[in-house]
Amino acid sequence: MATHATIYHNPRCSTSRNTLKLLQESGIEPTVVKYLDTPPSREELTALLADAGLKPSEAVRSKEALYKELGLADASEEDLLTAMVENPILIERPLVVTDKGTVLARPIDRVREIL
Repeated sequence: MATHATIYHNPRCSTSRNTLKLLQESGIEPTVVKYLDTPPSREELTALLADAGLKPSEAVRSKEALYKELGLADASEEDLLTAMVENPILIERPLVVTDKGTVLARPIDRVREIL
């Protein structure tokens, strides 16, 4: 069982809240990063996505209004990454990191893979 975890969290998101609750119920009091308040740098986001085995296009909130406003449907991976760094609301959540790996906890049960 993992003993340390970090969750990139948006308290307004039910999936993010439920993932945090699952971690706590598993006996882990994670470091909570409210990524809208303290967004990851380009380097941090690149590392998180690489650790999770995701491309930016697999971790962008394509249903977010800003995605359409910025015309990101045909954007390159680099342009998506830039948009996500500049507009953290575009980062899909929650990303969870433990000593066993990094996952995008969608569905929530994915987090169990790294506990």
